Amino acid sequence: MSEVFKALESFKKRPEKKHYVTIQGKQYQVGLEKKLEIMKHGEENYMIKPAKFGPEILLRPKPKAKTRYSVLKTAEKGYVFQAGDIHWPTGTTEKGETWLIEFE
Repeated sequence: MSEVFKALESFKKRPEKKHYVTIQGKQYQVGLEKKLEIMKHGEENYMIKPAKFGPEILLRPKPKAKTRYSVLKTAEKGYVFQAGDIHWPTGTTEKGETWLIEFE
């Protein structure tokens, strides 16, 4: 029976698999969970932040969408609407209403 245990001990243990990712042109060793997360979002969507105990790999913040929309406001020269209906302009006048583009 001791020969079986000796045979089991003689087997080499499989080396632990290392996982690497390339971010901003440099290669970093990470754990399996982090590697899968980076593969899911894409390596180009991550950045390196210097930290106290080594570099920290973070997901880049998504840029906020700048929406453009038209708003009806009073201006120096603008439209006059029939019965206040914005779909029926009757002419232009001083201190009338006009469509202006605003950014959010």
